[in-house]
Amino acid sequence: MNKHIGTIKRWRMQIFLITWIAYAAFYFTRKAFSVAKLGIAEDPTFMLDKMAMANLDAIYLTAYAIGQFTWGMLADRFGPRVVVLGGLLISAGAALVMGNFATLPIFATCMMIQGLAQSTGWSGLCKNLGSFFPAEQRGRVLGLWSSCYAFGGLVASPFAGWFAYTLYGTWHAAFVSSAAVVGLVAVLFFIFQRNKPEDVGLPAVEPEPELTAEEAHAQSKISVLEPLKEILRNRTVLILGLAYFMLKPARYAILLWGPVIVFEQMPSVGKVGAAIIPTSFELAGLLGPIMIGLASDKLFGARRMPACVLSLLALTVTLALFMGALHTGSVVLVVALLFVMGLTLYGPDSMISGAAAIDFGKAKAGATAAGFVNGCGSVGAVLGGLLPGYFDSVTVFIIFAGCALFSALVLIPHWNSRPGGLRTHYPFVPNRAMNVKPLRT
Repeated sequence: MNKHIGTIKRWRMQIFLITWIAYAAFYFTRKAFSVAKLGIAEDPTFMLDKMAMANLDAIYLTAYAIGQFTWGMLADRFGPRVVVLGGLLISAGAALVMGNFATLPIFATCMMIQGLAQSTGWSGLCKNLGSFFPAEQRGRVLGLWSSCYAFGGLVASPFAGWFAYTLYGTWHAAFVSSAAVVGLVAVLFFIFQRNKPEDVGLPAVEPEPELTAEEAHAQSKISVLEPLKEILRNRTVLILGLAYFMLKPARYAILLWGPVIVFEQMPSVGKVGAAIIPTSFELAGLLGPIMIGLASDKLFGARRMPACVLSLLALTVTLALFMGALHTGSVVLVVALLFVMGLTLYGPDSMISGAAAIDFGKAKAGATAAGFVNGCGSVGAVLGGLLPGYFDSVTVFIIFAGCALFSALVLIPHWNSRPGGLRTHYPFVPNRAMNVKPLRT
């Protein structure tokens, strides 16, 4: 027993680190195009205007949304190792092609492939964590782990910008350098990742009762769509999906268009400066998930929604003020406002997107739930990619402020809900197999 305790602790640390690195790595290929836009706009050999770039972002985000709904179910069925590793390799390959072949048809095809590959990450890796950590630890573990996507966004843009505009002097390098990072992480993922404790000879964290032959046969006949059907009957998860749909546009507009928006309004900072300034948004994202997790536990007695609602109201104000700050030309003011924006956006973002996976607990539908909520958010993210290419930035950020306010309003009726309040039984699986305990946080 003591040997198992020491071994499971080591594997938990290893799985936490490799999954954290894997999801952060996805942001290198995800952010490459946003950095490359600065050089493409001035490249006479590859003429893309803002609308064409916005349409490419929309292709990516639409494929990303479709993938979110799909990969979660497949990760539940086949395991994260196959799904996520495939996503890393395909993402690196698509970025490498974009860095070497500059034509609109190739870019459009690769953006679609990139979206499908990127969407393997969240739901599969959430399931991977859930397999190694018991229910009573998942809340704080996921809160800390969620810093991975803020860190990825924080370092990816300066990394690609430095390679593209300082080291090599061409936007092509943004794609090639990012592909190299993701390819390396794919190798590390293959070496160090495992799906569940049983794969390394350890007992399951929350072992399932043994099934009779009849129950095992019935479970094997379950359709891959059954977990999704159960999730669609859960009103709380549907509300989380709606809130995330309204929240995601602002985040993706800054991720995909932040350097362009800053450079247009403040050209004196230069291309590398325009790539670096929005990283204050991601820097705050490192702290946001941790702070909102602590607030929900310590101040609100494990109620998640009060912290989310208050953060979203503050986010509404910062989004409404952002363009005014840019027009002042003050780098300090813009960086400070982006930091507050990141703090108040990434907190509820991680809470909402992670809540479904945590609250569905272990077992059969964790990845499907995470995929569903993230899929809803990814549909909203399409707007974040499209709107900056079609409308002026002032109008866009007013719209985003309204979306953040709406997201807060739909969560207010769930102010007093707690994780244990979600339904945790799965009637589509034999009852003896689903002895699921409510999450205690």
